[in-house]
Amino acid sequence: MGRARGQNAIMALGFETAYGTPPANGYTKLPFVSCNLGAEQGLIESDLLGQGRAPYDPTYDVVTNDGDVVVPLDANGFPLWLKLLFGAPTTFPFTGGYAHLFSAGLPSLPSASIEVGLPDRPSFSTNYGIRANTLQVNMQRSGLANATIGLVGKGETVPSLTTNAGTPAPVDLFRFASGSGSIFIDGVVVGEVTAAQVSYSNGLDKDETIRADGEINDVDPGMPSASLSLTTKFADLALYNKATAKVPVAVELKWNIAGIPNMVIAFPRLFLPRVKRPITGPGGVMAEFRGIGSAGNGGVLFTVQMTNMTPSYG
Repeated sequence: MGRARGQNAIMALGFETAYGTPPANGYTKLPFVSCNLGAEQGLIESDLLGQGRAPYDPTYDVVTNDGDVVVPLDANGFPLWLKLLFGAPTTFPFTGGYAHLFSAGLPSLPSASIEVGLPDRPSFSTNYGIRANTLQVNMQRSGLANATIGLVGKGETVPSLTTNAGTPAPVDLFRFASGSGSIFIDGVVVGEVTAAQVSYSNGLDKDETIRADGEINDVDPGMPSASLSLTTKFADLALYNKATAKVPVAVELKWNIAGIPNMVIAFPRLFLPRVKRPITGPGGVMAEFRGIGSAGNGGVLFTVQMTNMTPSYG
């Protein structure tokens, strides 16, 4: 047996039919940048007196399995994470492919089992009852385009020598580059944004029913929220005027690859705050807008549209 190395680690995701029950098949092998999933069970120090100076045995606390995964923004693997975050998309034909529209606010969300394998050891364990809570995407002029997804899980199987995911289906990696991105506000390209950060949350609420196994009972969807931070050069009053007008703007962040694949993150109604324009030195004056998304009256808070060659994510 060798020493486990991250370069050979494997991640396989399969959607569950029953919450907390790993599926027997249907797993997909997904690329990832980092992962800190894994069940933990802490210890509670004894509070007993009358036993002398020697402390009594500690007590085992509840089981938790919360963690983040960092994954690449790619046309074929990332939609499975979007399905975990938002549920199945609405799919329609697109020239030469298919467009999948994921929308926030569905009344129920899917759960998945995620196996993390370290074949060098070998060691394979399955994190089950996984629901996706948060999404964070940073947009910049250069570098790699990744997303950080916050997950809430029920538990983890004891590591075994063989995989529980069988032979997971691979995905063709079509990774978006930060340099291929653009930002539109009310349909007009904004050229003075130097950085943007998208934040979304499902507001998940753990069902912490008392159980003998110490695991949570389930995770319920809460009130979703979405925000967008824009760091801009203070070159004109366009964004400032939109903020002081106190009316929502429509914002789209777009990435594309030569050909069909493209991705659009949209805030149909984003409220921009009035901001300072601090002068900190001889360089350019910057302004940072931290906008808050709204669904309005019966609208949609947040959407992600992915266009690729896959006919369905149902």
